[in-house]
Amino acid sequence: MKTLIKMLLFNQAGARTDTKVSLGAWSWDLTTGEEFRVGAGLAEPYSITWCAVEYFEETGSILNVLLQHVSPNIPHFGRTLIHHAILCANLKAIEILLNRGADPEFPIQGTGSRLIHLAARRGYYTVLNHLVNAGCNLDSKTEGGETALMICARYKHVDCLKLLARSGADFGLVNMANQCVQSIAGLVRWTLGLRQAILDVVRTGTVLYSSDTSIFSTLMFVTRINDVASLEKIVDQTGVIDLNEQDENGYSAVMVAVINGHVDAFRLLVFAGADVNLGNKYGDTAISLSKASVNCGDFEKVILEYALTKSTPNSCNITFYTLHRAASKGDYDTVEALTNGENNVNAPDSDGYTPLMLAARGGHGKICKLLISKGAICDIENARHETALMLARENGVGNDAERVLLDHMARGLVLGGDRVKKHCKGGKGCPHTKQLVMVEDNGLLRWGKSSRRNVVCKWAEVGPSVSFRWNRRKKADRDEPGLFRVVTTRNKEVHFVCEGGVEMAELWVRGIELVTREAIFGK
Repeated sequence: MKTLIKMLLFNQAGARTDTKVSLGAWSWDLTTGEEFRVGAGLAEPYSITWCAVEYFEETGSILNVLLQHVSPNIPHFGRTLIHHAILCANLKAIEILLNRGADPEFPIQGTGSRLIHLAARRGYYTVLNHLVNAGCNLDSKTEGGETALMICARYKHVDCLKLLARSGADFGLVNMANQCVQSIAGLVRWTLGLRQAILDVVRTGTVLYSSDTSIFSTLMFVTRINDVASLEKIVDQTGVIDLNEQDENGYSAVMVAVINGHVDAFRLLVFAGADVNLGNKYGDTAISLSKASVNCGDFEKVILEYALTKSTPNSCNITFYTLHRAASKGDYDTVEALTNGENNVNAPDSDGYTPLMLAARGGHGKICKLLISKGAICDIENARHETALMLARENGVGNDAERVLLDHMARGLVLGGDRVKKHCKGGKGCPHTKQLVMVEDNGLLRWGKSSRRNVVCKWAEVGPSVSFRWNRRKKADRDEPGLFRVVTTRNKEVHFVCEGGVEMAELWVRGIELVTREAIFGK
């Protein structure tokens, strides 16, 4: 049979090229573009050039001779010779036709399908590979808006899909029904097959192309399914992938990792430089989302590990929030480690709390002392007008955190000094204003230059003495708020009045006794 066909082709090659014969085994519907295998000799008549394609002579000499007399782009039932070559999976014929000027983008009548769509639908990997190498438009669409990539997903041709993915086909396109590659795979129940095909490509180090990351993002895809091996390949693509890309709702890959509880993916993204403080449309960040996660502790460990081992602008932001958590929980070692660098210990968290405020609220006096030694400021107020001292007192008056804060504030007050009223002659004279201050090195209380105004205190107390009250019994200010007295080592009693009432007087007394004690016994 083959010999007879060759003889016919050879004889016809020297005769008229428009002679039609019925040797074909393929037929197709002009309305749908669908082809049918009908058996040899049962198809509609076509010219001998088409016979030379379907019954290709392996040297290609007959087809080459025929193409000298006829264009490869003359349509027959809405198709051209190269469409027929693809249908017959004849790679050599395809090569000859392309070399002879066959149009690789000629659409099939009724469907708008190009060569690449036909090869994808038939699952012809070798043919598809040849078309890709020949420069076919990978993202051309049929009349229904489908690309070759979508067609591969619809017909579950995994090898063809991988080929297109590696070659840069666009995963971010949709068809006329607003379906993308992923949604099409879902419709034909091939979600797992598509997932594995994508992972196989990504693990070779290929970042799949997507013109619209809200439709498909390689980074988001592998993060959601928690494939760390693939994610490692992606984050290595410096300059190719944006680790902080966001979807239509502002979620980034690191947020997705937190929401899904993927600790290993979260660690990989954070150490690769993903911004954990990036916000979505709802004001959430990876940090704030991690607080509500069942794996909150694991995420905190990752952030702490990063903050302790990295020194980048991104790690500074992470350190702030890690420091806040550690201070709140009373983790002294972590706070100490995080404050050894040049971190701003007064930075507020998303709720306006500084690390000192959180340590004070938790009653962690030792941590309060450490933070103060690193430069933490006690009188910072948040939006609710709360200070560290106020928060410490939520645990009751007299706790360890309150003691540390009051000691620090009292020491700062007396060493910095302030204007006070000083009473003369045990309250008999008129009070006058003095600058009262203590000298840290020797513990002297000073309100003037003479030795009589530079004293060492034995003790101090809020309120007046009995004799003072008697001496000022006719004065309205005998119990003036802010009144306190000191007794010197020479048993001299001196009364002062500060602004701020009893609370400030208590702070003066506390500071005087503290600095005096430290001067005598050391800190």
